[in-house]
Formats: sequence, structure tokens, C-alpha cells
Amino acid sequence: MEINNLISIIKEKISNNIKCEDLKIEDKSFLHKNHKGNDGSKFHIKLTIKSNELKNYSMIERNKKIYKILDAEMKNVIHSLQILII
Repeated sequence: MEINNLISIIKEKISNNIKCEDLKIEDKSFLHKNHKGNDGSKFHIKLTIKSNELKNYSMIERNKKIYKILDAEMKNVIHSLQILII
């Protein structure tokens, strides 16, 4: 999968399941390219989400919700997911 396709999928899934005022998705894979076991087939993604809805949840609840939404991507194409709620 290409990164632009993955970003589109993430944007659609997050937007359809969480009320967001703003959503920023960054590919941080380049920071990990020399790590052991990195074959380039999975991505390192950073999500910055501005959401009053998510602010009502604990950090654990927020992460569980996002991981559930992105379950298939986490199993197949995302190696690392960094989540920042603002």
C-alpha cells in the first residue's frame, strides 16, 4: 500500500467515527528506516487530532477507540501509531 492511500483510509475512518475539529496525519516512517526488522512494508504514523469528543475520554479510552477504528490497518500496514489529542 502507498502512503497516500493509507492516509486517505485513516482520514475517512477517523472522520466517520470521531467528531474532529482538525485531523493531521503524518508519515514518520523515515525516522525508523534503519531500525532492525524494518523492511519498509509497514508505516510509522503520527495522528494529531483536535477533538472535544475525545477530550471527554481518558487516555486509555481514547487510544482503545482509535486502535479499534484502525484495527485492520494496525494488523496489516501500520507498525507504529503515535497519537496526540489536542
